[in-house]
Amino acid sequence: VAGAMVNEALVLRFLARHGWGRAQRIPLTGDASDRRYVRLVQDGETALLAQSPADGLAAEFVSIAEILTSLGLSVPRIIAAEPAQGLILQEDFGDETFTALLNSDVDATPLYRLATDTLIHLHQQFSPLPRLPIFDAQRFLEQTMLFCDHGPGQTENSSKRSQFKDAWRDPLEQAMAVPQSMLLRDFHVGNLIHLPNRLAVKACSIIDFQDAGIGPATYDLASLLQDARWTVPFELAADCLTTYARAFPDMDQNTFDISYAVMAAQRHVRIIAVFHRLAEQGKPDYLVHMP
Repeated sequence: VAGAMVNEALVLRFLARHGWGRAQRIPLTGDASDRRYVRLVQDGETALLAQSPADGLAAEFVSIAEILTSLGLSVPRIIAAEPAQGLILQEDFGDETFTALLNSDVDATPLYRLATDTLIHLHQQFSPLPRLPIFDAQRFLEQTMLFCDHGPGQTENSSKRSQFKDAWRDPLEQAMAVPQSMLLRDFHVGNLIHLPNRLAVKACSIIDFQDAGIGPATYDLASLLQDARWTVPFELAADCLTTYARAFPDMDQNTFDISYAVMAAQRHVRIIAVFHRLAEQGKPDYLVHMP
């Protein structure tokens, strides 16, 4: 059934087929999605089993992992996958997310600079692929309207909804004026793992990217530097933005600044609605990140 998790018997057969049938299974804390993660431990080695509803996202994860690997970035190696069943067996990078490191009082500056360099590398190397979804002004506008469906902006008043929608049209159009590149769409410290034994941008592993598409290059920067879950010091954010801008000297700075500001605002508005929707679905923990 589309959108449903496969049953336990299928999972066991999948693991056995690919040599992990004897593994100890340790469930990991999930994210805001319907995906589940299990760490497998067998003969002194580990791997991750990712389970998602059979809705196509597993296939997207595998496909985009191939693209990012081809661009010289670090993502989990796919050991085995049966996307139609929502099952992926992948490399285990451990638990050292940037968030975990920051919570243990590691200096934030080198981590954010590494993440910024990773986006610079991606945007310099990536050539748009026609099969990836396009995130244009209309799609961002549709996402923004979620604010009128959940949380503090919720309203069924058609006039208020129309006014809210109209207020976003021109800013979103302006935000599209920057160069277009791959949007990872959830590029923040919770989805990055530090790999200290790898060099340069390969030390930054990206672990959540199945919703990727094509859109304004400023979006993932805003996701990273204006994170609802972790407050980035103003000076550090400004330093990262300056570093990014220097890497693209032909880019108009004013156009970039406008796009970055609009994308940050759009993301915040959408996330407020998403976090309230999650609370309605029985996941209230995200509300702790509300202002």
